[in-house]
Amino acid sequence: MKKIIVIGAGASGMLAAITAARQGASVTILEGMEKPGKKLLITGSGRCNLTNLRQEITCYRGADSAFISGILRQLPVKDTLAFFRELGLLTVSRDGYVYPVTGQASSVLEVLLLEIRRLGIKLKCTEKVTAIRREDKLLVKTAGWTYEADAVILAAGSKAAPATGSDGSGYSLAKSCGHSLVTPREALVPLAIRESWVKKLSGLRMQASVTLEGHTETGELQWTDTGISGIVVFQLSRYAVCALAKQQEKQISGVPVQLDLLPSVSGEALLSHLQQLQALRDGRSAESLLAGVLAKKAAGPLLQAAGISPSEKAERLDGGALQRLVKVMKQLTLTVSGCRSFEQAQVCQGGVRHTEVDAQTLESKKMPGLYITGELLDVDGICGGYNLQWAWASGFAAGRAAGSQEKMAATKAAGSQEKMAAAKATDRPEREQCCKAADHPERERCCKMADRPADNASERAERSTL
Repeated sequence: MKKIIVIGAGASGMLAAITAARQGASVTILEGMEKPGKKLLITGSGRCNLTNLRQEITCYRGADSAFISGILRQLPVKDTLAFFRELGLLTVSRDGYVYPVTGQASSVLEVLLLEIRRLGIKLKCTEKVTAIRREDKLLVKTAGWTYEADAVILAAGSKAAPATGSDGSGYSLAKSCGHSLVTPREALVPLAIRESWVKKLSGLRMQASVTLEGHTETGELQWTDTGISGIVVFQLSRYAVCALAKQQEKQISGVPVQLDLLPSVSGEALLSHLQQLQALRDGRSAESLLAGVLAKKAAGPLLQAAGISPSEKAERLDGGALQRLVKVMKQLTLTVSGCRSFEQAQVCQGGVRHTEVDAQTLESKKMPGLYITGELLDVDGICGGYNLQWAWASGFAAGRAAGSQEKMAATKAAGSQEKMAAAKATDRPEREQCCKAADHPERERCCKMADRPADNASERAERSTL
């Protein structure tokens, strides 16, 4: 029976373990935390958006699109849903976003753990892996034990949300096995804004269109003490992080971001509305002019950004002032100065280069028998269940390949061939050494045989006695 060690009891690791065990492999999961699936429990704000019915390659970023597509095709969304339905999990779609019908991420974890127990998979928690090496077999070392395995699936996660166990140790293990990394950076993360006045908007939520590095997203924007957040920001954050990293090399910083705070209203319509209210000449202030347009908390700071005093009488504002105000609301340009840390990031961009693993099986090209899955690879998705779909699909691909008994036979055969090749490589030098010994009793016969290959089994056997 093939012995497999899975490093990490997250989404990808558990799916890989189940897939391998269903093929008859003996599987052990080593998890560094005290409980499995800690990151899974916080996904989707605790509701677990486990996949998305809308699957387009543009929803995934990082590695070559053909590589990503090849893995996703092995476990399409319909098969993901069928897998969980088989485990007993009912799901519901909300505009394509798929959640457990219970609305609880714990339901997803529970059905996975039930299947792990049913299959007899060993799950060992607080068992932090410190090293992987290959001798006759793969050896996985922890603080208290060294495990032997025919295959190892590395599913230790990235550096995002380290409190859940994704502390970056998986990157170190991959590098120790010969792999190189695309620098891991934050993705799906809040952004910091240089302009200090935006702190006055902290706590506000509003619909907005956000444009950054040529990419635009529309959705709910959240203002924070340090800048901007919300799904609409998360979707674009990787572009800001990459741009900032490039700027650091040039010793400059600051990425412009443009906000349309009223995406459902055109600039012309907004200006016309404000002019009509101004024409009433009812003594209202400039701040009151925006009473039905923006939240009161936003009106003052945005008026000041347009160079208008909130207490100024609306009827005294000239056309230029109203146009400036419309521009602030429709084309507010701010400067991204940074992002929150890995502790606040939902996922990472970067990771093990896709060119260093097999495009179908995810087996390492640096260490045969090692498979790398999930967020450790240079693949990340947008918000909406895409990162979990990648976790399920990559775990399935690695688990199926690692658990294959045919693969085990091929690996053993390859190992035998390597040993035979090594034996042949040492055979001739030993004979040549024999020939150089003038007093060797078989010197003449040895020298003649050393000059030509063995033709049959008996002659090979005769050589072995020299």
